[in-house]
Amino acid sequence: MVATSKARTGNNELMTNFQTFWKKNSENIVLPAIGILVFLAVWQLLSSTGITKLPGPLSLWTDERTRTLLLYPFYDFGGLDKGLFWQTLASLGRVAQGYSAAAIVGISLGVLVGTNRIINKALDPIFQFLRMVAPLAWVPIALVALQQNQPAAIFVIFITALWPILINTAEGVRQVPQDYINVARVLRISRWKYFSKVLMPSALPYIFTGLRIAIGLAWLAIIAAEIVMSGIVGIGFFIWDAYQQNYVSEIILAVVYIGAVGLLLDKLVVFIQKLILPQG
Repeated sequence: MVATSKARTGNNELMTNFQTFWKKNSENIVLPAIGILVFLAVWQLLSSTGITKLPGPLSLWTDERTRTLLLYPFYDFGGLDKGLFWQTLASLGRVAQGYSAAAIVGISLGVLVGTNRIINKALDPIFQFLRMVAPLAWVPIALVALQQNQPAAIFVIFITALWPILINTAEGVRQVPQDYINVARVLRISRWKYFSKVLMPSALPYIFTGLRIAIGLAWLAIIAAEIVMSGIVGIGFFIWDAYQQNYVSEIILAVVYIGAVGLLLDKLVVFIQKLILPQG
């Protein structure tokens, strides 16, 4: 009887917690779900009536090749013949390398130009000029300079993600309240203590804004770079290969992967930001 009573109490608590969660988050779950279902229904209707030649969302399941890719994302037959999990993982590996390098260089340079007026005036025209160059324009330059697809793709990621990190970091450093600077001077704290206790905490919101923008640009750039570069495993090359063979449903499935991974990357940066920054 005691065990039964405890089980009932546990079930009641679980139900209460679920009801509380549902009351708080039902709108955030139901409304996006309705929006997605309506979008998919309209898309399927347009495809079925022939208004658009693009296959409908149901083709992801009805097409045998796409269904195989959907059900078996982990297959690996060697070379370029790999499932979408491995294609996406290869692209993520390049993004991780290029984005990490961009974060290190961008934050370092941003702090430098944000704290030094002379260096800022000297370098700002170069930064503004280079950041206007489209990511795809860097692809042939990277291929000529580096001679290999893998490092060239990583460089394109680096150069694309660098500018929002650098510019936002520099702006964050310049926005440190003057009162903080005056107090640091009065107390004569060391440069390292000023950097770690005053400058960086004040600039972190700007830095994370740059990091969040940069991760989206980095993911977009690797897809574009892999489409242009041939013969490398990656979700971008997978799309280009599917297009050349007229497998449109495979392209749609890959786009779903791209959107989902991009969303997860953005949420990951937001999660790290919430861990590091105090919530006001």
